[in-house]
Amino acid sequence: MILSDADILRRLEEGDLVVEPLDDIDLQVQPASVDLRLGREFLEFQRTNIPCIHPNSESEVDEYVNETVVDPEGEFILHPGDFVLGTTKERVEIPADLIAHVEGRSSLGRLAVVVHATAGLCDPGYRGQITLELSNLGSAPVALTPGMRISQLTFTELKTPAERPYGSERGSKYQDQTGPQASKIQGDHEFSGDQK
Repeated sequence: MILSDADILRRLEEGDLVVEPLDDIDLQVQPASVDLRLGREFLEFQRTNIPCIHPNSESEVDEYVNETVVDPEGEFILHPGDFVLGTTKERVEIPADLIAHVEGRSSLGRLAVVVHATAGLCDPGYRGQITLELSNLGSAPVALTPGMRISQLTFTELKTPAERPYGSERGSKYQDQTGPQASKIQGDHEFSGDQK
């Protein structure tokens, strides 16, 4: 079952679902979603001459990623063909009986801006800000401003609560993240030699 605005507001009031800061409930809570705003931090991928990225090598990723922090009244220009990691202003806490889906807003989609390549899911038990995988598929640069509504979360209720929710007990790599986080795939079992 997908949560409606009434369900979302009830769960927020009860405190088992957290989206904070939620500064304008009337604007941000939609009929079946919550709009999330763009944060100020971005990770930009620099053009590089390395032949390829090896997922098991953390140093290679660090070599071609630069952090940019935009002034509160500033803007970040997303150029055609660019791929950057951004973050939501809001921090979320997803209870064990919900799964959250990160979606783009149609108004930005009509400007050819997409907010996720594949990471469109927040598992039950996830806590933290959400890293956005921002791309400009169009032919013109698009100015993104901190605080603008950039994405939306929809919530699906699970038939039963997750018995093994996302979190430190599972070794979840992105729990309690703040700001955009680069890939931590090198910590996956298939790369660490700790195969199960």
